[in-house]
Amino acid sequence: MDERVALVTGAGQGVGRAIALALARQGAKIVIVNDYVEERARRVAEEVAAMDIGVQGVPYQANVSLWTDVTRMIDDVGSKFGSVDVLVNNAGNAGQTVEDVIGWSREFVETDPDHWRAWVDVNFLAPMYMTRAVLPHMIRHEWGRIINVISEAGRVGEPRLVVYSGAKAGTAGFSRALAKEVGRYRITVNCVALGTIDTPSVSSVVGDATLLKKMSARYPLKRIGQPEDVSGLVAFLASDNASWITGQTYGVNGGYATLP
Repeated sequence: MDERVALVTGAGQGVGRAIALALARQGAKIVIVNDYVEERARRVAEEVAAMDIGVQGVPYQANVSLWTDVTRMIDDVGSKFGSVDVLVNNAGNAGQTVEDVIGWSREFVETDPDHWRAWVDVNFLAPMYMTRAVLPHMIRHEWGRIINVISEAGRVGEPRLVVYSGAKAGTAGFSRALAKEVGRYRITVNCVALGTIDTPSVSSVVGDATLLKKMSARYPLKRIGQPEDVSGLVAFLASDNASWITGQTYGVNGGYATLP
């Protein structure tokens, strides 16, 4: 990945942070750390710089579910660094509170259509916004890697998470179709579908150590995932070694897909 510019959305904590650090270790020249919370983005960018391996960490505050924010960020990144070579669409919420999540996890017939939009925006539209904005850079250089971090809920469907499952499934379909369009430019598009990962976001929603233990027991590997379980695969898909892999969805799920 020498001399490549990588951009990771939702990189201020959890899985996104681990991915940003993994791309830096793999040799990206510049890692753009995006988060909607400026302080989180800044801290992770400082971690990248502190690795002292010649990689520049650049924080960028933007809400990727807003097209105006996305175009502002990509225009600025393009003018400063020339291109975006690797895009990891990892952002999965837009500042929803625990109460939002609890209210959203209910049977579809009980949901309020007014509440759907925030989840659809960040889980479905945001990856498309980001991809649309960076594609001209990748096409011009005839090289690119797009990795969309989704959820196994988008592949198997989760009751009480119907809107979320649909949004993630939409991103998987978008990725497969786009892979067919842009392959001629040496651009690959893949998805990584996650089971439950131990992140600040998950902890804030679950909160209860007993519940986390019960969740872990349901997985064949008897634990929930760690961010580093995800970042290695993403770093591989971003590399030249993955040049003949596109249109695929890889599960990082501790055996989740085998559960009844």
